[in-house]
Amino acid sequence: MEISKTTFPEITRDSLETLQVNIGYKCNQACSHCHVNAGPNRTEMMSNELINLIPRVIKAKKIKLLDITGGAPELHPKFKDLVSEVRNLNVDVMDRCNLTILKEDGNESLIKFLASNNVQITASLPCYLQDNVDKQRGEGVFKKSILALKDLNSYGYGIKDTGLILNLVYNPSQPVLPPSQKDLENTYRIELKERYGIFFSNLFVLANMPINRYKMYLNQTGELNQYNKLLKESYNNQNLEYVMCKTTLSVDWKGYLYDCDFNQQLGMSKNGTLKHLNDLLTSRETLKNNPIRIADHCFGCTAGSGSSCGGELI
Repeated sequence: MEISKTTFPEITRDSLETLQVNIGYKCNQACSHCHVNAGPNRTEMMSNELINLIPRVIKAKKIKLLDITGGAPELHPKFKDLVSEVRNLNVDVMDRCNLTILKEDGNESLIKFLASNNVQITASLPCYLQDNVDKQRGEGVFKKSILALKDLNSYGYGIKDTGLILNLVYNPSQPVLPPSQKDLENTYRIELKERYGIFFSNLFVLANMPINRYKMYLNQTGELNQYNKLLKESYNNQNLEYVMCKTTLSVDWKGYLYDCDFNQQLGMSKNGTLKHLNDLLTSRETLKNNPIRIADHCFGCTAGSGSSCGGELI
């Protein structure tokens, strides 16, 4: 995929609302679709100095949501400290959780901590069938995920009127566009309730991005060119108004800024003079109307009904 040349239309930023921070690539899983290439052997972790900077930036820029991601962000030693400090600012926090991390030794109190701080959980569950999940995410992942979901429900997550949000994330195992979010959410609700007695708040459907580990997989199967062609041919102009890069800023484990998580993984630093978390504190410059760096992978966010970290766009 050529980063420097693209037919994707130019877009600019709106007001900053969400800070999405990748605090480390270490993960207890190594999923085949992971665009971050996270895994148990990754050692990259955000420094304590930068972790301490995040609440200051959020307060200074009046950011509404801290979206914490990884890897498995819960593996960072300062994860709980970061969550507590930001919640003390009365700012919403989202934990992008792989579910199985909740069943790892030493994490027995993690759900209680998340619930007591009213942290939103967005958890990957690419199917309600065991074989499909284990094929994509590893043997035994499905059973652990179901146990974790039951534990989350027991604390009120995903249960109506508790205020504890539990979002599930679906992404196709094959190089195709995701199905209708509404229809699949209804199917998930029926299947998970009837099979396991599990409840959740919302289902987000995401398109797989043809970068990093997933790009290598598509190359191996000979499907990369066909998938890129599908994304381009499925481009929907209506999605441009709602793409998450307009209101979200992505931060890598070294504190550098990007227009989105995918640009981060491709090393496409954002335009403008604000390049690092420190710059957000020392400069009065705003991000609004800054041009967003684009490439062919952006068609993944605008194909069909659109795709973002919050699911469909239209």
